[in-house]
Amino acid sequence: MKHTLRAFRHRNYRLFFCGQSLSIIGTWIQQVAMSWLVYRLTGSAWLLGVTGFAGQIAVFLFAPFGGLWADRFDRRKLLIVTQAAAMVLAFALAALTYAGWVEVWHVIAIATLFGFVLAFDAPIRSSFTPEMVPSKQDLPGALALNGGMQNGGRMVGPAIGGLLLAVTSEAFCFLVNGVSKLAILASLVMMRMAPQPKIPPRTRIWASFREGAAYAWSLVPIRWLLPIVALVSFMVTPYLTLMPIFAAEVFAGGADTLGFLIGAAGFGGVVGVMFLASRPSVRGLARWTAIAAALCGAAMIGFSYSRILPLSLALMTVAGFGVIVAAMSVNMIMQTIVEDQKRGRVMSFFTMSFLGMHPLGSLAAGALASWIGAPHTLALGGLCAVIGACVLWRKLPLLREHIRPIYARLGISRE
Repeated sequence: MKHTLRAFRHRNYRLFFCGQSLSIIGTWIQQVAMSWLVYRLTGSAWLLGVTGFAGQIAVFLFAPFGGLWADRFDRRKLLIVTQAAAMVLAFALAALTYAGWVEVWHVIAIATLFGFVLAFDAPIRSSFTPEMVPSKQDLPGALALNGGMQNGGRMVGPAIGGLLLAVTSEAFCFLVNGVSKLAILASLVMMRMAPQPKIPPRTRIWASFREGAAYAWSLVPIRWLLPIVALVSFMVTPYLTLMPIFAAEVFAGGADTLGFLIGAAGFGGVVGVMFLASRPSVRGLARWTAIAAALCGAAMIGFSYSRILPLSLALMTVAGFGVIVAAMSVNMIMQTIVEDQKRGRVMSFFTMSFLGMHPLGSLAAGALASWIGAPHTLALGGLCAVIGACVLWRKLPLLREHIRPIYARLGISRE
């Protein structure tokens, strides 16, 4: 783990880590509160799916433009704008809920606007890490710590959100999220960044986009690894949308049970990040992508039919481990092999695959759960993930053939 912590030698990254950690916790507190509010108001699996879809469909549609902006403009200033917008939306939702005016359509509309902000924020933030940590030796550690932040927040945030819902209200959770955004805004303002080369503004937008898409497609590892991330996101991660049903109907619990179930997945994600951080290099991560996809799929099948809460928490931990190891392995490979001037555009395709496919999966899962039930829906998704992992496993020799020369050129391994 020592090489992972070297990222903290960089002042800008230390500031980012502190501010972003609090912001992520706030985001997850709000996520739990929004799901619980929709379910409390409607009791509808379909509307839970619609809310999940609305919250992130913009990521699928607009993430490439966020990546394009990341390659054209100052990423730090762009992040200040996106985080400020997220703060305003959180305070608006809190005000509506405190006033007693909130309706389901308000939640769906604000979730849609949050998704639009995320569509630009995620690829910009992803491509911003190499600016904060310019050392190639320290960058993998920073990427692992980023994953640790995300999953630490997913573990802690829902648990705090569940407890806050039990003793306060949804409105207070939304207020907490708005306040948490002040932390990341402060850290961004305090940073001192070196100038970075950008795409000339005169370059046409569509030409720049096509250049990034063609470059990503030309890299065979990316061509095969991104689809498995998209599959896991579409088939497995909709458990977040359907989890209120399991908490309330399967385990006869409340918001605290919901928080513990989602928090268990977050804990598994933290374990996964620690595993990745303990690795000395990115070599072998393609193999772990296939293994992790199979693990999360199998765990989801088991969770679907478990009626024992401790067993379900353990299975959610395994599922969280698998989802994050699969996605973060691909992220680390991509961040290592792509060119700096195309990083924003290429990482936007990762954002589309990981975050952008989730709303489509949420919508499909909500509709399917209304027809065949939530347990069968999640089991079917888990089975598809296992099948996808088997296909990727058979393609590993092809990936090794193309990725080893790249690693050799970068000095990561010998030819």
